[in-house]
Amino acid sequence: MIGEGIQSTNQRKHSYVEDHVEVGFFTDPSVCIGCKACEVACKEWNQVPDDGFTWSGNSYDNTGHLGASTWRHVMFLEQDRQKGNQITGPMGLPDPQSDLSAVAAKAEDPFRWVFLSDVCKHCEEAGCLEACPTGSIVRTEVGSVLVQNDVCNGCGYCVVSCPFGVIDRRPAPLPDAGGAFKCTFCYDRQKSGLTPACAKVCPTESIVFGRLDDLRARASERVQHLKQNGYGDAQVYDPTETSV
Repeated sequence: MIGEGIQSTNQRKHSYVEDHVEVGFFTDPSVCIGCKACEVACKEWNQVPDDGFTWSGNSYDNTGHLGASTWRHVMFLEQDRQKGNQITGPMGLPDPQSDLSAVAAKAEDPFRWVFLSDVCKHCEEAGCLEACPTGSIVRTEVGSVLVQNDVCNGCGYCVVSCPFGVIDRRPAPLPDAGGAFKCTFCYDRQKSGLTPACAKVCPTESIVFGRLDDLRARASERVQHLKQNGYGDAQVYDPTETSV
């Protein structure tokens, strides 16, 4: 175990900014329940404009994607039955004699939910930072990538340079329209020794905040645990290239 290893740091005061310690998020979708508390906390703390009130009809995931008004996004992924075991009724509806009886007998669920809380990756080699011509995007003491909105000229070079579609310009008539916005990693909270809002409120610790070395140790141990319990494809996404 390295440092705090698998112990949670979400509820602790810290001095990472003062000590120039690299920090990050460990996001574990295997324990995410899709409550969207992280989305709400992010909007409340950062006073991000409301959005996601229009139901697309394609998913219960109403916020849809990351953007200038959605800095933390919980994806709702619906996985259907395997090929050959799909719903057989007309127009894709369950057949009461076969499909529903099989579900009732727990022979096979019709689908399963997979929830994944997504956010800016705060990349080690950040395309948005490299593309910014005004110097409004900077690297902080803790390794995160921060947009200084009072310096941003709204050129949009950062938007097209982000491979994850994270950063975007805010449209009119919203406040600060034209400027580029994304997750700040709650830099203001961190300067006060506080945990980012999303991690603070996560009820299952699907989002854990802490030192990068400790989070990598936690992630490695978690992957081994999942593999031992039948999740053979469990893996850590780019543990040395991003802070999330």
